[in-house]
Parts: sequence; structure tokens; C-alpha cells
Amino acid sequence: MSEASQVIGSEGSTQDFEREPVPQHLRKKWLSMSLVWIAIGIDLSAMFLGAELGNGMNLADSLTATIVGSVILGLIGALCAYVGAKTGLSTAMISRFLFGNVGARIVSIVLGIFSLGWFGVQVGFFSSNMHTAFDKLLGIDLPLGVLSFVGGLLMMSTAIWGYRSIERLSVWSVPLLVIFIGVAIVAAFKTKGTSAIWEPIAGAPIPMGIAISLVIGIFIVGTVLSPDIGRWARTPMHAVTAAFIGFFVGNSLMTIIAIFLSRLMDTDDLTNIFIALGLGLPAIIVLTLAQWTTNTNNLYSASLGFSVVFQKFPKKWITIIAGLIATSLAVFGIYDKFLSFLNVITSFVSPIGGLYTAEYLLVDRKKFTFEGLDRNRNWIFRSLVVWILATLFAYMTTPSPDGFGLFQLTRVPALDAFVFAFIVQWIIGKIASKKG
Repeated sequence: MSEASQVIGSEGSTQDFEREPVPQHLRKKWLSMSLVWIAIGIDLSAMFLGAELGNGMNLADSLTATIVGSVILGLIGALCAYVGAKTGLSTAMISRFLFGNVGARIVSIVLGIFSLGWFGVQVGFFSSNMHTAFDKLLGIDLPLGVLSFVGGLLMMSTAIWGYRSIERLSVWSVPLLVIFIGVAIVAAFKTKGTSAIWEPIAGAPIPMGIAISLVIGIFIVGTVLSPDIGRWARTPMHAVTAAFIGFFVGNSLMTIIAIFLSRLMDTDDLTNIFIALGLGLPAIIVLTLAQWTTNTNNLYSASLGFSVVFQKFPKKWITIIAGLIATSLAVFGIYDKFLSFLNVITSFVSPIGGLYTAEYLLVDRKKFTFEGLDRNRNWIFRSLVVWILATLFAYMTTPSPDGFGLFQLTRVPALDAFVFAFIVQWIIGKIASKKG
């Protein structure tokens, strides 16, 4: 009897299969998985970015950047989720086929650190908005550090219990979130009319390429880590469908709503927008849910990655320790470095998705079996070299001050890095396999 069959028991098992494939009989249909990804996409960072785009671009350009970026996210997410569904393994486990059993630990640590950093940024969004809400509605001036600590503990809770807990939270919170943002946009149009959305912006506009890159950068970590969710899909088609719908709808919906709200209300302060519309108390509840459903997945993916590195420790305790570290980052203000952190994530993480999709689809998919991991090499240096080169390539196409700005390719550095890694991994992989 396999280790997996010993621990499953029933549908209600708390086993999360962090170091082995998800059994076929526990896998999910596309609809419930779509709701998970949509819930992940509906968050404050997407609304924050939408408000920035609304104030920094005209309406047509901001909507174009959002749609194009979300389509690219959906396609990348679907491609990466396909690999997760076919193997049944997490991103960290898949990286062992690319970098070797020891080399993958480096990648898992990097992915885990970035996921924890993003968790801290998201907790920062939460605490900042809650601070404004409590101050304006109740006249209570709560310290940001206290709000960050409480928010971090709240968002840790579902990540500790794994995918099924995240799924249950998403299934009932998504409809509530959609209803609320629908009420908010209708109220804004009734209050301000339609003329405000066409007003020209003040100052220099955000370049289209950078805007699209920021839209992609918001969830590029999520797409590259989509095997963590996609491994639960009943079939690869269920994974592809759910991932594309989830990333496209989840990412674009909140960003577009924020674009309209910021232009209608002439501010990028989301909490003040909701308070001005008379939606203060519902906003506290719904925005808490929005941040909760998104951020719990960041910690979940980080714990899956660290589970590959620290194999003797239970995932539950890894999640708790990682969550406390990430919450500390929020308390000490990582939120203030939002845009710079976003560009760093884009450069380091997006190539990894290009690496494993190219390796699986075009180089050698036969080696992507759980049973073959015991025969895997400790180091696969060609993948590590391609990862480093792709990261440098992303910095070369990222304008200063966050990059070198030497040249432009697609004008979207995140996409540049993914495509570069995909093509170079394919070519070098084919050459290596012929020599082998």
C-alpha cells in the first residue's frame, strides 16, 4: 500500500500531499477551482493597482492594459496549471525535475521567500485600509503594527489547514464580494454621473508596456505557482479552464472596478471611496474577505515550497513559523516598498514558469513522474544557468530605477523573462538530450 493511500482515509482528510501527488479520487472539478482562483484575484493589491492606472492613464489605455495583462496571466496560468494537473505535484516538487533534488531546494527557498514577502505586502494593504476605516467610521486610531499582526494571524488560519479550507472559504466569499463591488460601482455612477471617467489625467501618463507589466506582476507569482492549485484538478482540461477563467476574471474584475471608482471619485484611496459612497461598514467586512482569500494562498504556496526543503518538519508547523515571519515583515513596513518589490518578483519568479513548462511540453515529459524522483540527480546546472540568464534578461528590459533599461522586447519585462526562459530552456534541453 502506498504512503498516499495510507493517509487519505476519506474526503475530509486533512492530508495536503505536499510531498507527493494528489490522489485522483480526491481531485476537483473546474468550477470550484475557478472560484478559488477568482477569490485569489479579488484583492486589495489589484484594486490599488487599478486606482493607480485610473489616475495615471486615460480610461481606454488603462482598460487596455488591464485586459491585455489579464489575458497573458490567464494563458500563462493555464499552461502552468496543466503541468500541475498532469503530474499531481506542487511547484516546489516539480522544480526537482528541473534543478535536481538539491538544486530545487534553492528554488523552493527563493519561491518561499518571495511568497512570504508578498504575504507581508498584502497584510500591509489590509492594515492600511483597516486603519483608515476604523479612524473614519469609529474614530479609533489603531496602530498599523497591531492591525498587521491581527490580519496576519487571521490569514494564516486557513493556510494551516490546506487547500480544502481555502476552497470552502472561496466558495461562499466570492458571490458576496461580487455583489458588494457591483453595489459600489452602481452607487459611484449614481453619485458622480459618467462624465468624470473621461476626464484627462494630470501629469505624465504611465507607459502602456509598464502598465501591462504591472498588471502581470500583480499575479505572476500566482501563475507560476498555479500547480499548487492545479494539481487538485480532476483532468488537465479542468485545470486549464479553471486557471484561465480564474486569473483572467479574478485579476481584471477588481482592477477594472478600481479604475472606474478612482476616476469617478477622483482619488486612489479605496477606503475613503467606499466611505464616501456610504459603504464603510460593509467595506470593512468584504475587503477583509478579499484580502483573506488572496493572502492565505501566498502562505500556502510558501509552506509547500519550504516543505520540500525541510522534509522532517510537518507542514502545519512550517506554515505557522513562515506565517509569523511574514507577518513580522508586514509589521515592519514591507508594504511601503510595494512597486519595487513587484518588479523584483517579476524578474526572479516569472522565468521559473517558462522553465518547467518548456521542460515538460518540449524537452522530456517522461521524467516528470513521482516514482522517478528517487533516481533524479542532485543538481541540473543547465536549468540553474537558464534561470539566472532569464532573470538578468528581465532586468535588462526593465526601465530604471528598478532595472537596467538597456533595451525593450515586448515592453513587458515579466513576459520577456517567461518567454526567454521558455525558449532557451527548450533549445539547451534539446541539445543536452542529444548529447546524453
